[in-house]
Amino acid sequence: MFTHVVFFKLKDKSPENVNKAVQILKRVDGKVPTLKSVKVGADAVHSARSYDIALIAKFDSKEGMDEYQVHPVHVHEVLDNLKPMLESSAAVDFED
Repeated sequence: MFTHVVFFKLKDKSPENVNKAVQILKRVDGKVPTLKSVKVGADAVHSARSYDIALIAKFDSKEGMDEYQVHPVHVHEVLDNLKPMLESSAAVDFED
């Protein structure tokens, strides 16, 4: 398995905006063939070092993740809508 973890900091941290971003991220579920599973959650602690949202996506291989990165659903339904909302993001990718 290959795991893709992304943390997102939003410009607007209001509950409504966080929920909107979570829903945008969930749009990939079931729509990208190489994506085996996806979990999306909003931060519950709100500490100084917290990010606002985390995404954990699982693939069979790095190549599967590479295909996901350029898939139209990921690019147009997720990234095009999410990027304007972001202050920053960070990712970690690993084989497990």
